[in-house]
Amino acid sequence: MTQEQSNENPNSDYPVHQFTTACRTITETDIVNFVNLVGLHEPYFIDMEFIKKNMSAEHQRRFAPAPLVISVGMGLVASQIKDVFDKVTKGQNAGALAGLVEINARALAGVYPGDTLRVEGDARIKKRTNNGYLLVDIKHIVKNQKDEVVLEFIETAIFDPPDD
Repeated sequence: MTQEQSNENPNSDYPVHQFTTACRTITETDIVNFVNLVGLHEPYFIDMEFIKKNMSAEHQRRFAPAPLVISVGMGLVASQIKDVFDKVTKGQNAGALAGLVEINARALAGVYPGDTLRVEGDARIKKRTNNGYLLVDIKHIVKNQKDEVVLEFIETAIFDPPDD
């Protein structure tokens, strides 16, 4: 189940659009496949004996790399991102979505097999450039089944200038 609403942003003339995603449980297979797909063949992700000997007690089991958590967070939002973009750019005379230009992330807690994640977030216009491009920030607050924030990130999307 997803929720979405609009609130006014006290720091801007633009509205803020809030959303909550469905949930997804992370499996050990997810972690192993991601590590192998992107080549993160570091002992932290592939050598359980190294982890047991060298990591703190809370990290002595397989854990998800932060880029995997970011990817899952983006994936959870993907099913509603068009609606989020439509609402945040409504009345802004924006052109087509031109892509992603920045990600700024902070990992705050470990994610382990069996953890169930969801994203609470918001989207807002960051600014319009001098060339007419529109920058939109999408804040993702990734929470686990205990309602703990495990990772926060902001992705900035860019929209082309409007067609004249």
